[in-house]
Amino acid sequence: MFRGIDEVDWASLRHAHGSAEDVPGLLRGLASADPAERQTALDGMYGAVHHRGDVYDSTLACVPFLLALAAREEVRDRATVVELLVSIGGIDGAGDEVGDGAGDEDGDAGDGFAARARAELRAGAEVFVRLTADPDAGVRRAAPKALVRFLDPPARVLTQLRERITVERDDRVLLALIESLGLFARRHRSADQARAAEAVRLLATLSEPPHGPGLRLAALGRLAGCAPELLPGDLVPTVVRLLRDRSGQRSGTGRAQDGPGADTLAVRLRRLRPSDEEGSQLLRTLHSALGGRVADRIALLCGQLTSPDPLDRCNAVWMSAGLFREWRTGAEGPVALIGAQLGAEEGWLHDAAVAVLGELFELAGPAADHLHALLACRPEFRIRHAERGAPTLGGPLKVLARAGDARATPLLAEVLAGPVVPDDLGLVIPHLGRAAGPLAPALRRRLARLPLDEPGIQRPAVPLLSALTALGDAESVPSVLRLLRDLPDAVRLPDAVTEAAVRAVGAFGGAAHEAIPDLRRLLDTDCAVAAAQALWSVTGETDSVVPALVRGLTDPGLGRQRRAAADALGRLGPAAGTALPELRRMTGSGDASERAAAACAVWRITGEPEPVLPVLRAAWVEHPRTRTTIAGCAAALGPAATPVHDLLRAELHTPRRHRANAAAHSVHDIHEDETLLRLCREALGGTPRPGAV
Repeated sequence: MFRGIDEVDWASLRHAHGSAEDVPGLLRGLASADPAERQTALDGMYGAVHHRGDVYDSTLACVPFLLALAAREEVRDRATVVELLVSIGGIDGAGDEVGDGAGDEDGDAGDGFAARARAELRAGAEVFVRLTADPDAGVRRAAPKALVRFLDPPARVLTQLRERITVERDDRVLLALIESLGLFARRHRSADQARAAEAVRLLATLSEPPHGPGLRLAALGRLAGCAPELLPGDLVPTVVRLLRDRSGQRSGTGRAQDGPGADTLAVRLRRLRPSDEEGSQLLRTLHSALGGRVADRIALLCGQLTSPDPLDRCNAVWMSAGLFREWRTGAEGPVALIGAQLGAEEGWLHDAAVAVLGELFELAGPAADHLHALLACRPEFRIRHAERGAPTLGGPLKVLARAGDARATPLLAEVLAGPVVPDDLGLVIPHLGRAAGPLAPALRRRLARLPLDEPGIQRPAVPLLSALTALGDAESVPSVLRLLRDLPDAVRLPDAVTEAAVRAVGAFGGAAHEAIPDLRRLLDTDCAVAAAQALWSVTGETDSVVPALVRGLTDPGLGRQRRAAADALGRLGPAAGTALPELRRMTGSGDASERAAAACAVWRITGEPEPVLPVLRAAWVEHPRTRTTIAGCAAALGPAATPVHDLLRAELHTPRRHRANAAAHSVHDIHEDETLLRLCREALGGTPRPGAV
């Protein structure tokens, strides 16, 4: 297996962390009899030699040894070695067709190593032919994808797959063979249409009786990706029926019937894992292939969510999260059915439902009755006591409040009156709007009792200040001023508490006149932008406010401050005319969000859109994260925003969320998208928002 390994000058080769002289030890570790050593070696290969999918010269040097490891039956966990080789050979995907490596030699060094690695794997592809008949079922599952990617010619690959499908008896291996058929059809649909069509016909045959429900589901998922025209007209009822047939064939649920219990990290991770990974993969493939056929996907989710099998329902809950993050329509039915899972006996199903509903904010409304019923009969869900760390607001109560449901108010009042008050309670108050008004006295009292010398004061103080800001509770002025005036410097956390207190003062307006000296004092500090905004809100003066905001435009620190300064200047309107030179400069520099904020400010100050329209239109198209800023400007301007109304109308008619293609997602993405849609509707309604120029 390791013949010649010591003849390689590993010290001269590189991987993600530097010299590759440790690689021989990793390769030998993959052949160890000790499972822990094998796992450590595999982690090292992915963590250094093939870090984040990169291919280095050391990765290339490993390929012959990895092929030798995969071929030796005495080596354990060879399936993981085959999977590593497939990963080194490239990424599968819809565009993964023959010829995908062409031209790699002309790219940078990494691309060249990747192309050479693929060439080595193609040269050694006979190994994968043998592995498709290996005694180890795990190896047989991993081998077909390698066969499709590295073996030539296509006719031989298709023959191998057909033969293995005929003789294979392990359903999990058959699923891998069907997956590879779909990959084959997509890879060769241009270069060898006849062979691709033959693979599609085989998939169509496998999607019909007498094949079992799991195999038929897998074949339908692959057909949806490469030949959707061959899907049955009654696709959704067929898939739902097959899912239920498959569930009936499973013995037991595969999961312990665990109600909500100890809230340790290990327990939570176990609950949040896919409860049926094979079923989850089958449905994930189908949902991904259906893509924009949202009506079919929603109907499919509703069928899954009404399954008698809790595992199918749990898979549907997790599957719905991807649909909600990407598409804007049709959430009501699935959300109501997800809410119905809150009453399930299975703790993992309950936790999955809470986790998905937690991303929906106002869209969680159809689940509100279920949430309220749960909280009414299970008070323990109002606060979450973690094994470590401070208590937090319970997931179901947080979801109900974020949905804006007024029934959350008395429940939050009970929490506020209890012996344990989670610090994050104040963060949900803004979502309740006026309905949270009755909570103001309790929030005010709690803020007034905070010990100023507490090192961690920002943790409870900032959410409380945010809540009182949202409520516009002017009676809390004395408590807010106490934080502005008496907070010891030693416990400040980069002015987080001061900024939150200043924002609260700004929300109170003229009722906070006592704070004017404090705000003026802060105009020469790191909180100058927030203080200037608050001072204008309290006094309406601009003489000292505009210079402070202009200084904020040139803040070398966080771009957030520059954007806030530009937004504040725009709100001042013509009174901020002296800031125009700096704002115009900002429209041509900085990141897209800063340029958009500055362009909006110029428009609101001058009333002339023409000079900044190119900036706004370019930002809207090229940087979707700027759309909320631009739509907010249009909503503030009312009818004067006509020059961008075409963008707003197009947004309202777009079914996909504006950041659906973002590399990463956050719990606030759906809420931010719904905010964008609301602002677009407001702007097109023609009535300027309060305070607009």
